[in-house]
This record gives sequence, C-alpha cells and structure tokens, in this order.
Amino acid sequence: MAFTLDPELAAVLQALAEQSGPAPPPERDDWRTLRARGTASMRWMASLLPAYPSGYPLVKASSHKVRSADGAEILVRWYEKADSAPGSAVVYAHGGGMISGSVDLYDSVVAGYVQATGVPFLSVDYRLAPDAATGTGPVEDVFAALIWLGEQAPELRVDPRRIAVMGDSAGGGLAAGVAILARDRGVPLARQALLYPMLDDRTLTPDPRLAPYVAWTWDDNWTGWHALLGAAFGTDDVPPQVAPARVATVEGLAPAYVEVGELDIFRAEAVTYAQRLADADIPTELHLHSGAIHEYDRLAPASRLARRAMEDRRRVISSL
Repeated sequence: MAFTLDPELAAVLQALAEQSGPAPPPERDDWRTLRARGTASMRWMASLLPAYPSGYPLVKASSHKVRSADGAEILVRWYEKADSAPGSAVVYAHGGGMISGSVDLYDSVVAGYVQATGVPFLSVDYRLAPDAATGTGPVEDVFAALIWLGEQAPELRVDPRRIAVMGDSAGGGLAAGVAILARDRGVPLARQALLYPMLDDRTLTPDPRLAPYVAWTWDDNWTGWHALLGAAFGTDDVPPQVAPARVATVEGLAPAYVEVGELDIFRAEAVTYAQRLADADIPTELHLHSGAIHEYDRLAPASRLARRAMEDRRRVISSL
C-alpha cells in the first residue's frame, strides 16, 4: 500500500518547490553544505512563527553559561513567563542533525512553549559536530545544562524533581541520551519528550517506499552521524548515550513522550525505542502521525496535523 502525504504539507512543499526550484542534494559527508542548508531552513521556519521577543510579550529570557564535562563553556538561555508559578521546568535541545542549529534559531519555538504552558524552559546551545565537538561532547553539554538547572533550582523557583528534558530531531536524540546519563549518574528526571528523535547511527539503508517523501535523507543521516562519531562511526565503540538505540537496557529510564511522522526515516527507530520503554513498564506515550514528514510541525505550523501535535505537547509539558 502506498503512503500518502498530508495534503496541507503537500501544498507547502509544492509552494516551496515552485519558489526555489530543484536543488541538488549535498554530497555525502559534505557537512558544511548540509549545515548551511539546515541553517537557512531553520531561519525560514522561524519566520513562520511570531518573532521573539515582540511576538511573546509575556516571556522574558536571560542567558547564562554552564561548564560541560570537558571544561567548555556552553551558552544556555532561560525563558519564563512573568507570572510563572514555582514548579516544573524543561531543558530543551534544538534540532539540526548534530551539525547545525542554535539557541537563537529556536527562540520563537521555545518561547512559544513557555507562553502556551507557563512552564519555564532552559534552551541549550550545545556544541556542533564536527568542528566544535564530537562523540559525547554534545550530550554532555545538554547534561551539564540539566545539572546547572538542578543547582539553580531554588533561585529559579524550580522543583528539581519536576525537571524534564526535551528535544526535536538531533535534539530528541540528545534528550534521550541525557535521560540515559541521568539514570546512570543518579540524577532525577521527570520525563523525556522526544520529537522525531535521531536515535540510531545505523539508520543508513534507503527505503524506496519512503524515498519520495523524506525531508532528511539517509545520506544526510550518514553525514550527521559521521560528523559526530568520526572514527567510531559504524563500529561497536559508539557510546549508548550518543546513539540511544544502542543502549543495552532501558530499565530505570524516565517516563517518555515519543512522537514521529509516518514518512520520516526516524520512524522505525523511534517506534522501536518507545516499544522497548513500554516493554520495560516505563510509562510511555507514542504518537505516529500519518502522512507526516520530518519537521512537519515546523514546515506547516498552522496545519491541522501540527496543531494536534502541539496540543499533545502542551498537555504533556503542563502535566510535569
């Protein structure tokens, strides 16, 4: 049976194709070109949302520095509503295939969650592969932000038992990796929210049924993972906190919310990971969205599909 692209997404993609025309895909392992395209795409997607700060008058932000495991200083940005009540908080890792993205490009995304839920967020400007960090560097950066937030909890009016980690795409993979580190290092974590997460460095074989629809391709995935893993790519030396699909056991991990599109190359790895969590009796909520491609919600934020997903996310965030 053939797949069917959501009609609202199809209309957006058709309009984009008519505006820009066909563009040859980056060569495999050309992370610079893939980064440039990713940055341009994220900048365009950000333009579809109200601009921060003017579009989010109730949300204020402050920037801070945290120190990662190797001593590097990492920028984090704390967003909160003026009337936020003491309680829960979320550490957020942006997307970008491990090689692109930034806190600045996600200002409106994160501020939108805060304005909609009243829950404050800490957005992490983790180092990008391969020029700024490789291997465990990015996941340790996000974990350092989690530790910093726990230490600052009294000042920020946060209950350290009610902190969640969340991310999309590469950031979803990093959030899952942080959940593994939190379990292994005895750090409390209330929930992991994984949006179309990049979990498995072994997702490299094209599926001809999905190929006409994918927004992040198998070659893109090869480039992103190779940039992050370097010489370890394709070997048994990949740490599970870097590629969470490799973790030996999911016992003891935080409750999870997992969301992925039907037409996303991450579909199988996200569903399999959610199934592993559920089989281990970890409270797990899984959403597999029919007709949805990678980053469907950001490509068409006003679509029915995106609005439905955002309602689920707001519900989960508000319940922390």
